[in-house]
Amino acid sequence: MTDYEALDFFRGEELVADPYPYYEALRGKCPVHREPHHDVMMVTGYDEAVGVFGDAETFSSCISVTGPFPGFPVPLEGDDVTGLIEKHRDELPFNDQLPTLDPPAHTDHRALLMRLITPKRLKENEAAMWRLCDGQLDALLEGGSGEFIRQFAGPFTLLVIADLLGVPEEDRDEFAARLQGRPGSGGTIGSTDEAMSHNPLEFLYNQFGTYIQDRRREPRADVLTGLATATFPDGSLPDVIDVTRVASNLFSAGQETTVRLLSNALKIIAENPDLQARLRRERDRIPNFVEEVLRFESPIKGDFRLSKVATTIGDVPVPAGTTVMVLNGAANRDPRQFDNPDTFDITRPNARRHVAFGRGIHTCPGAPLARAEARVAIERLLDRTSDIRISEERHGPGDDRRYSYLPTFILRGLTHLNLEFTV
Repeated sequence: MTDYEALDFFRGEELVADPYPYYEALRGKCPVHREPHHDVMMVTGYDEAVGVFGDAETFSSCISVTGPFPGFPVPLEGDDVTGLIEKHRDELPFNDQLPTLDPPAHTDHRALLMRLITPKRLKENEAAMWRLCDGQLDALLEGGSGEFIRQFAGPFTLLVIADLLGVPEEDRDEFAARLQGRPGSGGTIGSTDEAMSHNPLEFLYNQFGTYIQDRRREPRADVLTGLATATFPDGSLPDVIDVTRVASNLFSAGQETTVRLLSNALKIIAENPDLQARLRRERDRIPNFVEEVLRFESPIKGDFRLSKVATTIGDVPVPAGTTVMVLNGAANRDPRQFDNPDTFDITRPNARRHVAFGRGIHTCPGAPLARAEARVAIERLLDRTSDIRISEERHGPGDDRRYSYLPTFILRGLTHLNLEFTV
């Protein structure tokens, strides 16, 4: 019997390939359980997770992507550490990124983001997805086999987000050359490196900063001018760096997580011939299939919060200054919310109740984009193939598969996925 208390979720390798027994073991003790290695309160219950996500007054998002690493700059002592968080927020990694902001700064910056991804712009972007998807599929399907993440998911998601944000056609090759290595590696997301950079997005900052400055000087009838002229809710024009940060964060985070969603979806399709045949026959099942993929294999393992005051989660006392990890992947398999949670079911009636995109004020603003990308990619792959299979040469036979997963405590996804196709 495995002693899960002895395993280090953050630094160990034992739980990378399959963290779900660990989640279940923690939940079996209590849906809110303090792990012993890094003093992190692990939230594995669905109701408890939704409660934390919905309480921005009690829980700060300042450590949302770093968790216990590299640690807070000063000791967090007392029953209310709100003042300490605000005083030292700028010393934390990723402090300028939307996921780490708290109200009122978060309110303004998220409103700015929503002015960039309006329903009209998303509809225009989806129209372009079909063309972009076919362009990438031409190369993937040509030889009858390929590595799905490098040859399709990474380039496709990069081109989609570049189109959404209006990156000029002549610059997209440079974006691909600079950023294409990121999907598959996970970058620094979920790293335990104490020398983690405060600004891992230098290229994107430089590019979007230049675009925005140019469009403010010389407005044009394009998407970048819309970025440059978007205002905060009070009508004020943001500083160039504020727009740059929002656009860069959307570009980076949106691509990374959607690559995981697409590769998880194709692995499931290729591993299950009966399910694949059903999706080919019943295309109206694809949207709920995507929701079930998000529930079953959440691209984000979890999000972190820091308790500002002494509180409780469920019935468990949580002192001020506690690092809390809300495990999306665990909450999405809570049997109190989802019947037979370890069974993949494309007819699951409440699949969309998953928390793969978070909840509350930090609900992923790119969720509609990710859903559309997944639906379009699956539709076109099914249209242009008669069979999709796992490469046994690369991943082994059906009864002895070999998959490699990203070794981070934030992202849940394959490092590569080799497929074979009959067209």
